Amino acid sequence: MKKIWLLLSLMAAGVQAAPSLDHQVFNAQNQAVSLSEFKGKVVYVDFWASWCGPCRKSFPWMNEIQTKYQDQGLAVVAINLDTDNELAQEFLKQVPANFSVRFNPEGDVARSFDLLGMPSSFMFNRQGQLVQHHVGFYADKAAEYEQELVNLLKE
Repeated sequence: MKKIWLLLSLMAAGVQAAPSLDHQVFNAQNQAVSLSEFKGKVVYVDFWASWCGPCRKSFPWMNEIQTKYQDQGLAVVAINLDTDNELAQEFLKQVPANFSVRFNPEGDVARSFDLLGMPSSFMFNRQGQLVQHHVGFYADKAAEYEQELVNLLKE
């Protein structure tokens, strides 16, 4: 009963309680922006943090797929969860991102996506519907991840 009350309270407050593009995060200028700005595209949302070792491995792959498929309508959006933005900026100096980076230091968006590990990725179709998610990043599965995105881009 408490969970239902909490869910209803969050919904009444305008907080989404499930993976969706209807969430507010911060951009590099610390302005609140909505993930819905990417609706109409195939969106690959990736949650990461500076302390996450596998995140360092996923960034080059995300750079590659963003470059390869952006003209076909792919948007890669990486959401940082560090409470200290300086840690995120240091990470980005070492591992640059050629895709959209957003910030959620409060972790409320991450909680609504119910993350089970880091990094966690979520794929949304052009209609903004969640169609796939993955926990962790495994280089030996990169071709599989890419094929899932290619299939969505063809829809």
